[in-house]
Amino acid sequence: MDKKSSKNMKSVAIRRVWQHNAAFEFHLITALIRHYTFVSLDTEFPGTVFQIPAHTPASKYHLMRENVNATKIIQLGLTLSDRHGNLPDLGTDTCYIWEFNFRDFDIDRDCQNKDSIELLKRQGIDFLENKQNGISASHFSSLLRNSGLISRESNLTWVTFHSAYDFGFLIKILNEVLPHDITSFMWMMDLYFGQRVYDIKYMIRFCQVQCPH
Repeated sequence: MDKKSSKNMKSVAIRRVWQHNAAFEFHLITALIRHYTFVSLDTEFPGTVFQIPAHTPASKYHLMRENVNATKIIQLGLTLSDRHGNLPDLGTDTCYIWEFNFRDFDIDRDCQNKDSIELLKRQGIDFLENKQNGISASHFSSLLRNSGLISRESNLTWVTFHSAYDFGFLIKILNEVLPHDITSFMWMMDLYFGQRVYDIKYMIRFCQVQCPH
């Protein structure tokens, strides 16, 4: 086995982030991204509440914008890796990924897709715990801005899958609302995340897959 990828045989644990430990976890992340320069993310949110046909990039952006601006993020998953695919182990026998739990969403009052909420419940999200102990979006924004993750000049590479809504929520957190048009959104993408952003779902279209005979 390649020694460079031997860490991948270790078990993986989720570091759950709440209001009380968010600053500490961001401090760790800031130190780690010097060596773990590949970043992946995934978000959980109350689902799409507007569902209208969208076929052009501009109309697809408008639909995403309306849904993101109308709802609140519930959870964000973050994974760091090096160029060999190794996850950080913090000097232990376990590799780590992060789960940020947010408090802003109120299941009794806020806009939501009921089917999406039921799915999140089945997946184990405790909405009461999030509301009581979760990190606020404003606190997360402050920590994120100072973490080194957000910079056009960084050496980070973002590797995602079907990530329009994921980046939509991140930019909403940083900017409070999404910009009106797709051109402004792409400008903000470049400002916050630079040029090294890859969406595997999009890239797959250009891959030639050979099926076994």
